[in-house]
Amino acid sequence: MTKRLILFTTILTLSLGTIACSSDESKAETTTTATDTAVAPPLPADVQDIANATTAATESAATAATAVANSTGAIEATGEFVSPVRSELSAKMPGRVAKVFVDEGSRVTRGQPVLVLESDYARLHLQAAEADAQRAKAARDEAARDLERKKDLIAKDSIPRATFDRSQAMYDQANAAYASAGAQSALLRQQVADATLRSPVSGVIAEKRTEVGARLGEGGVAFVVVQLSPLRLRFQVPERYLGRIRPGIHVTARVDPYANETFEGTIKTVGGVIDPKTRTMFAEAEFPNRDGRLRPGLFARVETKLD
Repeated sequence: MTKRLILFTTILTLSLGTIACSSDESKAETTTTATDTAVAPPLPADVQDIANATTAATESAATAATAVANSTGAIEATGEFVSPVRSELSAKMPGRVAKVFVDEGSRVTRGQPVLVLESDYARLHLQAAEADAQRAKAARDEAARDLERKKDLIAKDSIPRATFDRSQAMYDQANAAYASAGAQSALLRQQVADATLRSPVSGVIAEKRTEVGARLGEGGVAFVVVQLSPLRLRFQVPERYLGRIRPGIHVTARVDPYANETFEGTIKTVGGVIDPKTRTMFAEAEFPNRDGRLRPGLFARVETKLD
């Protein structure tokens, strides 16, 4: 009887333990499932900003790549006016700035003086060189006359050949001295001319990097000039229109400063490479801009009719 009671107690204990383990496993599974299905915590603010910026850039690129022609069969796009010529003006020789004739934003024409360097010493050297050239010319002329006389005398056998050869040598030396003096004068004259810096194009002063009294070194940039006429408008075209857009096609552009006007241009360049990120290619249209109202950097809405 006692053995049966002990056996029954043992069986009962094992059964209760098994039930308890099953209950714990069920709770663990329930907890794991709840954890797996819970909503992930929000991203930190700085990380969320980066994610939003990346998403916006991707959507913008997708929009540019999926642009379509409007109801009139023309492409509508946006672009920016750029100058075909941007020149950094540097003096040909170092020196101190004596005068400045323009300021940032000034309109200039091709060949217009914009700056003058101090050239007092160069002018004095030029005067001395020109005086030397005049003396060399007088000596050459005298040697030439003497040589002509010797030619008449040698023809009559009135003088030895050595005398004639000396006259010939004197003339050659005087002629070389005159040429050297003339070259020195020309060099100094060019230096005086180079002291005046002139605009190579008609446009506007975009940057001014010097003032009166400043010293310009070798290669120092004094001004940046950008051409205004003509201007070019660069915009992006979806790759699907590669076979329908080409140089010579007429375009119109609108800009915010002149909201009620349109500007006429002609496509001059079409890019030969497709951007793999946006699936677009660039095109550039040239606008005469004779009145100079359009400026580089101006945002524009462009409409291009396709072939």
